[in-house]
Amino acid sequence: MQLKDKAALVTGGTMGIGEAIALDLAQHGADVAIAARNVSGPAQEVKKQIEALGRKCLLIAADLSQESPCNDSVAKTVEAFGRLNVLVHNAGGPSAGRIEDVSAEQWRTTMALHVDACFYLCKAALPHLKKAGEAAIITVSSTAGIRGVPGAITYATAKGAIPQFTRSLARDLGDFNIRVNCVAPGVIRTRFHDDMPEEKKQFNLQHRIPLHREGTSEQVAQVVNLLVTNDYITGETYVIDGGLTSRIV
Repeated sequence: MQLKDKAALVTGGTMGIGEAIALDLAQHGADVAIAARNVSGPAQEVKKQIEALGRKCLLIAADLSQESPCNDSVAKTVEAFGRLNVLVHNAGGPSAGRIEDVSAEQWRTTMALHVDACFYLCKAALPHLKKAGEAAIITVSSTAGIRGVPGAITYATAKGAIPQFTRSLARDLGDFNIRVNCVAPGVIRTRFHDDMPEEKKQFNLQHRIPLHREGTSEQVAQVVNLLVTNDYITGETYVIDGGLTSRIV
């Protein structure tokens, strides 16, 4: 699929990986709607950058852990652009704690934002993606969802559900020429990892990541672009982690 004059909806596209994805899609010719909790401040800067590229940008304030805002985000995107060709569900956030420390509310909240939102968005987008005749859905998991991670059972479980959702949905939608793929970033240089102790960061770089460096949001966006534009890839989870998941330690 060529991105020129296509329309994309990116959730959580106001910073970090989501921002890089939104900007990359715009750079390659797409109009971009961004759905996020907060569409002031940094979100306005992203909008300016997209519009400076000659593309349209729509900011949508939405709590994506609920079904109605997910439906509204899709509807507003189609209303603004007249079409929807690409859906990227990137919105999420950390959720720390071992099982004995995690409340039922924390569990439900984490699942709602990462997993339920994926379901709501894809279901709402489906009629429009079918109408497009050629479309792509990108989900965002994490190496935590592949390997597991100590002290973050809710986050790792939620992210572990995303690749299976992706594979199953890809099987369902292949007949409609809608491709569904997933990216699973590792340690990426974003605010998400700002709270990680420096000692742990250095341990990761020296002992867990074979390339001995963090990845960048732009490197994740490059893979998203590949999965959107290459029309013979579907049902796959692409890991961007500098070799992290290949290590035993």
